Parts: sequence; C-alpha cells; structure tokens
Amino acid sequence: MSDKVLYENPLNTRYASREMQENFGDEKRFRLWRKLWIALAESEMELGLPITQAQVDELKAHAEDIDYAKAEEYERQVRHDVMAHVQAYGEAAPSAKGIIHLGATSCFVDCNSELMIMRDGLDIILKRLVNVMDKLKNFALKYKDQPTLGFTHLQPAQLTTVGKRAALWLQDLMLDYENLQNLYACFRLRGVKGTTGTQASFLELFNGDEKKIKELEKRVMKKLGYSRVFGVTGQTYPRKFDYNILCVLSQIAQSAYKFSNDIRLLQSMKEVEEPFEEAQIGSSAMAYKRNPMRSERISSLARYMLSLPVNAAFTASTQWFERTLDDSANRRIVNAQAFLTVDAILNIYMNVAENLVVYDKVIAKHIAQELPFMATENIMMECVKAGGDRQELHERIRVLSMQAGKRVKREGGENNLIELIKNDKLFASVHDKLDDILDAKKFIGRAPQQTQEFIENEIQPILDRHVALLGEKGDVRV
Repeated sequence: MSDKVLYENPLNTRYASREMQENFGDEKRFRLWRKLWIALAESEMELGLPITQAQVDELKAHAEDIDYAKAEEYERQVRHDVMAHVQAYGEAAPSAKGIIHLGATSCFVDCNSELMIMRDGLDIILKRLVNVMDKLKNFALKYKDQPTLGFTHLQPAQLTTVGKRAALWLQDLMLDYENLQNLYACFRLRGVKGTTGTQASFLELFNGDEKKIKELEKRVMKKLGYSRVFGVTGQTYPRKFDYNILCVLSQIAQSAYKFSNDIRLLQSMKEVEEPFEEAQIGSSAMAYKRNPMRSERISSLARYMLSLPVNAAFTASTQWFERTLDDSANRRIVNAQAFLTVDAILNIYMNVAENLVVYDKVIAKHIAQELPFMATENIMMECVKAGGDRQELHERIRVLSMQAGKRVKREGGENNLIELIKNDKLFASVHDKLDDILDAKKFIGRAPQQTQEFIENEIQPILDRHVALLGEKGDVRV
C-alpha cells in the first residue's frame, strides 16, 4: 500500500520541526514512563520497602530497550496502555516485574510525563521566540531612522519609522516572553499522589508513616529534576493548567498573526516584502505575482492555534469530581498540536524577520503623496511667525487642500498641494523654506530614540540572558 493512501498530519509532514515532533513522540513518552517507574522503585527501596538494588539495576538496564510490538499486543488484549507497558517492561526485567508501578496509578506516569514533555516543549518555544526577537531587533535598529507613513484606521496618519513599527512587533513578543517566564515560575508536576490523589496506597505500603510518603514524593521529583508539585490533585493534575499553557502559546500566535498581517499589507503596498526565492512561483496562472505565502502561512497556522485554548477550557470545565476519561483522547490531539503549531509559526517568523526586504524609494513616494497634507500646520505656523494672519492662512490652505484632494481622488493625479502653495503669494514668506519644512525626518518625532531606548533597556537584557540559544535560522520546508 502506498504511504499516500492514509491521512498524515500536515503539522508533521510540512510545518513543525523534527525537534518538536520528537519531543511529543511515543519514544520519548514511553522512555519517560520507565524513568518514572525507576525513580519510584528506587525511592521506595531507599525508604525501606522490600525492593532490592538488583531489581532497580535491572529496571535501569532496560530503561530504553522498549519492545513496542509486545506492548501493542498487550494493549490490544487489556485495552490499557499503561498496563500494557508495565507487562512489556516486566518481561524485559523479570526480577523487577512484581514491583513495577508499586502503589501508583496510571496518572503517575501519564500526568507526570505529559507535564515533563510540555515543559521541554516550552524550552523549544523559548529558543524559537528569542531568536525571532533577535532578528527583529536587528531589523528595528537598521531601520530606526527610516521614515514611513503611519496608519490609523488603515488611513495615512503621522509619520513613524520602519524600525519603530518593528519595535511594536518586538514588544508584543516581549510580553509573550514575560508570560512564558511566569508559566515557568509556576510549573509543577503531579507528583506521587495515588489513585484519587489521597496517597492512600502509599499510606498502606509505608504502614501509615506520613513522613516517608512526603519524603517519597520529594525523592521521586528530585530524581526527575523537579522540585515543585501540585499540593493537591484528584487522579490527574488540574486540567486548568493545560489551559494556562495553551493561553501562553495562543498569545505568541496572536503576536505572530499581527506581524504577518502587517507584512501582507506592506507587501501589497510594495513597501516591505517577505523573502521570495529565485525559483519560487507566486501563482499558477499569474506568473508575475509575488504572493506573501510565508506570512499567509503564519496567519493560517495562528488562526488554528487561537482556537485551541477554548478546547482546553471545555476540558477543564467538564472534569467530574476526581476525574473522567473524556479528557484523554482530546488532550492527545490538542496539547501536542498546540506546541507543533507554535513551533511552526515561530520557525517561519524567524525566516521572514531575518530576510525582510525594504523598498525605501516606494516608501518615500508614498510619503511624498501624503506629507503635503500633514505639513499644512507647519507651513501655516511658519507664515504666522513671519507676520501672517492665522485665520486667513487657515482658510486659504483649506481651499488649496480641497483642490489638491480633488486632483488626487477624482482625477487620479499627483498631489500638487505644494505647487499650489508655491504659486500663492499669501505663502510667499515660506516659499524658500518648503523643502526644509517637508523633510520627512522632521515628522517622525522620537521614533528613532524610542526604538533605540526600548531595545537597549528591555530587549537586549532578554537576549543577553539567553545568548546561548541564539543563532538559529528559520527553515521553510515547502
């Protein structure tokens, strides 16, 4: 049978990195299960349960040689993935067969491993995020002095700079970074809690010794590299925590969505363009087209990501008492795909941010079309300084502006407001100053300084903190 007959998830085949795919792959998940079983058995042994060092050693010796065929065969029989792997592990380590999973419930391995996988996934996201920030920083600094039309309501407004606009994109990502850091700060594992979270099975094993139960949880977590656990749980960790994680991922997608939409609009204006390769085809019919396919892909993937937190919200809301299993199939899909989606988004974002093309002459042309209107206040004030009547000047410049506007909108001509002013004797006092008044850099305010200060004070410290993660390149596979 051809491998093209069956559906394949495009997040795997087209978009997400191999690194993130492996992070959510079965190989990692099942190895973590065995790591958890080893940590539990070893800690139980250390605290006096009848488990031998030889049994623990045998578990460690077979931590990674997983017989997947056997585990799948057992699962078909027992309809329980955890018990299927317990049995497969027991066959590989027969002396330890009787003590694997001792006192634990399935969620000991399920929940703790899922949280560890998502924690590692956040590390991958962090790496991608700071690399995007680094590339946007370089772009913002390069173009911090380049005047460009600002837009409010998608209508030309006061000038800003190309770099200042990039600083806005960068600030969105900085806020996402802060939210990610907050998530790290409150990250916990489920811990060692037993079937309904009461630790009753461990109370039985340790003959009612509560101190040993508390120590057991600490030791197991330490062996896994974690120190914090949820203080209380039902059978699972709170599904609300999934919602918190997906919300942070959604916010990153929101920032990327905003960036990609801006690039798509700027490319339509021919001011800024995403990378377009020599052999790339924009349209099967219109050979001249240079479509912003990378930015459109970011938008498309981000739209999907924005829909996922509400799914996690429903799951968190509908857990009955200590837990129900209607979360399981759903979470297998949603949590992994959220990480794969944002990984793909940031990978493309890196590629676009590093290779943006700025067409300064087109930008200057657009400024020249709109700046005369924006400069009327400056022109009028200069005339007043030379002794002119403000009200008379205001009325005349209003009339001339209407004439120029009619020429642009109704006749399709160029904006000739400055020419009209040059030919009007009322404005004679500024005729020789118009070029200076119309210098675009006089209309950008503190945009260059704001950009420089923002990057120095808020962005560079983040990049310095994560300098070891920098240097990645965005890879667009298809």
